Amino acid sequence: MHISQNLAAKAVSEVFAGRNLTITLEQLFKQHPEITPQQRGLAQDLSYSCLRHYGELKALIKPLLQKPLKDPWLNHLLLIAIYQLRYETAQPFTVVDQAVKAASKTNLPWAKGLVNGVLRNFLREQSSLIAGSQGDDVAKYSYPQWWVNKIKSQYPQQWQAILQAGNAHPPMTLRVNVRKTTQLAYQQLLSAVGHAAGLLGNTALLLEKPVPVEQLPYFADGWVSVQDYGAQLAATLLDVQDGMRVLDACCAPGGKTGHLLESADIKMTALDHDASRLKRVADNLLRLGLGADLKQGDASTSTWWDGECFDRILADVPCTASGVVRRHVDIKWLRREADIASFSQQQALILSSLWQMLAKGGKLLYVTCSIFHEENQAQIDHFLKNNGDAERIPLNSVLQIDSELQINLQQVSLQKENMEDRQLLPCEQHDGFFYALLQKR
Repeated sequence: MHISQNLAAKAVSEVFAGRNLTITLEQLFKQHPEITPQQRGLAQDLSYSCLRHYGELKALIKPLLQKPLKDPWLNHLLLIAIYQLRYETAQPFTVVDQAVKAASKTNLPWAKGLVNGVLRNFLREQSSLIAGSQGDDVAKYSYPQWWVNKIKSQYPQQWQAILQAGNAHPPMTLRVNVRKTTQLAYQQLLSAVGHAAGLLGNTALLLEKPVPVEQLPYFADGWVSVQDYGAQLAATLLDVQDGMRVLDACCAPGGKTGHLLESADIKMTALDHDASRLKRVADNLLRLGLGADLKQGDASTSTWWDGECFDRILADVPCTASGVVRRHVDIKWLRREADIASFSQQQALILSSLWQMLAKGGKLLYVTCSIFHEENQAQIDHFLKNNGDAERIPLNSVLQIDSELQINLQQVSLQKENMEDRQLLPCEQHDGFFYALLQKR
């Protein structure tokens, strides 16, 4: 266990140095090829869990230290051990012993004694420490204060549920490739190998328990993909038909690209600014047995464009990713409030550029995985005000929603009750997404 605690503490320290958690873990595991799959899995779980509960853990440790620790790794080792004592079923003695063992590997001779003392004091004072932390929003919800304030302001009725959903473990949802099988047939295949799954919409399956993709029947043959149900709505909303010329801008890693190609025989152009991310798109399409014209380019410019207009454009723009923090727990600690304005500016540039490439009568679907209004409804309202040839299409007219899911597809507005666009809030069935469908007159 102490090896996993050590690696997790290193990963969390890297996040607070400004680095992405997923990339950090990949690099750490490459540096330690000797660790077992179990140790790797525990290190990943501990790093995610520490960041998921980081606000609370910081509040719990503060009274136990005479002054803040200067060593980030040691500080995060303590937070990880406190997480284990607070939330896991492992024996407290084992957790403390292993954390002390991890501390003994450092060149700090006093680290062992500090770790032992702090963790034993936490065990003695746990109830009072937890009670004392509940009056602070950052400790109670484990988000930066600016984030809590913004959600409170923009969702006065739902803010607590939104924050709590963002700290939950995400669902694992599959998208069935209708070119290869059917939703019901694949559900039966899953059942035959011991994996229960419920139906969502026409092509999605919500697994009762997450499983490695290697355990999914015919995954390597492209029968299914892992994709959140909220993200799967994009292909339905864009309404692609055989023969259409379609652009997926900012396409990586290619989930929506693949879904669109599964939906109809279209001429697909998939654009992304990052060559390495385009490679992931190519790999995903290869597994699905599908093809597209992959282009490297900046969606906010037209330097890559051949001048022929598209019938449909998917503008899945860069955003704060505030709707998917339960999958990317480092985001809420890496983001700054000022980032919202920066993303909003980039989104406006992309939307304006792509609009020039849309054929008359064509449709553009604007998508973010954000729940902040500045990136969503405010962005669309501003665009419509400045583009007289743009018309908003009510999503209710193109999307059939089953009654069970209807309550989770919240229609949100600051100014008016009836909205044509749709804000999906994170819940048990899907992540947080925003969709707006625009047509060029």
